Amino acid sequence: MRSQSEPGHARSDPGLNVIMSERRQLINLAYRLLGSLAEAEDAVQETYARWYAMSRQQQEAIESPGAWLTKVAGRVCLDLLGSARARRERYVGEWLPEPLPGPTEWVGGRAGGATADPADRITLDESVSMAFLVVLDSMTPAERVAFILHDVFRYSFAEVAEIAGRTPAACRQLASSARRRIRASQAPATPTARQAGIIRDFKRAWEARDIDALIGLLDPDATAIADSGGLVRAVTLTPIEGSEQIVRAWLDVAKIAPNLTLLERTVNGQPGLVAQQDGVTVTVFAFEIAGDRIKHIWAVRNPDKLRPWTTG
Repeated sequence: MRSQSEPGHARSDPGLNVIMSERRQLINLAYRLLGSLAEAEDAVQETYARWYAMSRQQQEAIESPGAWLTKVAGRVCLDLLGSARARRERYVGEWLPEPLPGPTEWVGGRAGGATADPADRITLDESVSMAFLVVLDSMTPAERVAFILHDVFRYSFAEVAEIAGRTPAACRQLASSARRRIRASQAPATPTARQAGIIRDFKRAWEARDIDALIGLLDPDATAIADSGGLVRAVTLTPIEGSEQIVRAWLDVAKIAPNLTLLERTVNGQPGLVAQQDGVTVTVFAFEIAGDRIKHIWAVRNPDKLRPWTTG
């Protein structure tokens, strides 16, 4: 990757491979901080632009380029998180993190296809599950940065403090507050195979229009949230609460789009579903399961957030 500000000597820079080897780490960090692959890529691009805007002497004076890049990327993300709240106020309907496909399902855009750059791939683990990212989005920018850098990426609070512009003690408190939010929202762990089975049963029940089976698979207090961004049609722009109301909404979708096909896919490292119409992905569904019931459904319909899922 070359930015416009990159000097020509970078082509022969023997340290270039070292610098670029940090890209995957930076993408992973930025995605967890921002909840958006597109914004993560922009943040990393900006980070490299700042590196290449420096002279060779300035670059060589930096003892640890990787640490420098992480610090800058963290600050760029912190700035973006600070402005995100204003952008969300203008967002139509509910905002959800951008869903990520499994490694074998990255089929389009910069993140897909046989020629995809492996450095653009996000490492899929529990820290990118949709449930986890939704909780992260409820945090303050400083809480999110402190928690992700320390608890997920294992940076010391002294290092976090340099990025967040706070004292190490303050960063420790921020991470502790974020940790409490995570614990309060976490559902009891359900084995992945069991999750996949429940979601498969849900898919089959929807295809059969089996109302009783659908209701039985949902927690009575389940919630469903759709993110259309106002760019495509959605059953509702507000969260749907209650198993019966959710099933009614899903059946309405079946009437509106009778040719919809549901496919079992990995969504942010967890079993999920993808809805396709005429071979085009139109919705990605992520789930949170508590015990043997579906507790949350997140439906991402905003086409801008489905880029990694779109063929072409």
